Amino acid sequence: MILPAFGVISEILPTFSRKPLFGYSAMVYATASIAFLSFIVWAHHMFTVGMPLAGQLFFMYATMLIAVPTGVKVFNWVSTMWKGSMTFETPMLFAIGFVVLFTIGGLSGLMLAIASVDLQYHDTYFVVAHFHYVLVPGAIFALMAGTYYWLPKWTGNMYSEKWGKIHFWVSAISVNILFFPQHYLGLAGMPRRIPDYATQFADFNMISSVGGFIFGISQLIFVGVIIHCVRGSKVKATSGVWEGAKGLEWTVPSPAPYHTFDEPPLIDDTTVAHVEESAH
Repeated sequence: MILPAFGVISEILPTFSRKPLFGYSAMVYATASIAFLSFIVWAHHMFTVGMPLAGQLFFMYATMLIAVPTGVKVFNWVSTMWKGSMTFETPMLFAIGFVVLFTIGGLSGLMLAIASVDLQYHDTYFVVAHFHYVLVPGAIFALMAGTYYWLPKWTGNMYSEKWGKIHFWVSAISVNILFFPQHYLGLAGMPRRIPDYATQFADFNMISSVGGFIFGISQLIFVGVIIHCVRGSKVKATSGVWEGAKGLEWTVPSPAPYHTFDEPPLIDDTTVAHVEESAH
């Protein structure tokens, strides 16, 4: 679920940083490494079932190893933004939010990867917090970033930047109110998959619930922005839409015609310069 998000973020950050993606080849190898390693880490969910010590060690080391290519990607994203001519349109805000909050989920994942420590963490709300920091501010924030990024190209209309930024800030704040207290609940011993919980967990659960309702309601803003953009806005999208955008989709009108190219497009420095430069 996270690999497509990596691709989306790797398109958006160079655009609004107005720089080529840092370490293009390393990003490709890191993505392939994550895809491969993800097939051999599945038993990190099962450290408490009584598997042999050799099995625990294998899956522990494999899970910790997957943090290496993930760290490479985070380093390259940050390096892409470093000293760039950055602007903070809504897609960029969601992309930066992805990098920051996904990293929090990755760090808690490293904690869960340690088999001896996972005996305490396993099946608690700490796992819920970790997983949702990867899934929501990770994969879903990337989907939202991609929607805002390509929506003008899809519809031919510009969305409301004001309401897009409101959507981001309400979502970013509320998602942390929702999931961050769950780390403390898990460390205090609150288990997952229970219909009720002890009274000492009530306060943090109330905070988490408030954040959940705010986050859920804030997505109505997202729906409203999309509907308004699809139905038409006063500002029409140009072919390029974003100043730093590179790629063939930004060379055709917005929305793209059904028959995009009458003849194969010429791939030159103006269309995919960032790919060629990164490859060199």
